[in-house]
Amino acid sequence: MAATRMQLNLKQGGRSVGGFIRDETAQDLVEYGLLLAFIALAGAAAFLGMSQSANVLWSAANSGLAAANSGS
Repeated sequence: MAATRMQLNLKQGGRSVGGFIRDETAQDLVEYGLLLAFIALAGAAAFLGMSQSANVLWSAANSGLAAANSGS
């Protein structure tokens, strides 16, 4: 029985998918992407942690300038 065109296309597609799964050429690209994502998340966490300290510092500077401006 002759294979239909659709069966041949599915068979070829299956080979392509299997080759794609076994292919490791982009593995380092994925690893670098994950590393970059981790660094970005760590930077965001550090920035959020520093925001409270920066807010306290800004409030202290603002209070000092307001006191100097009022002549106290």
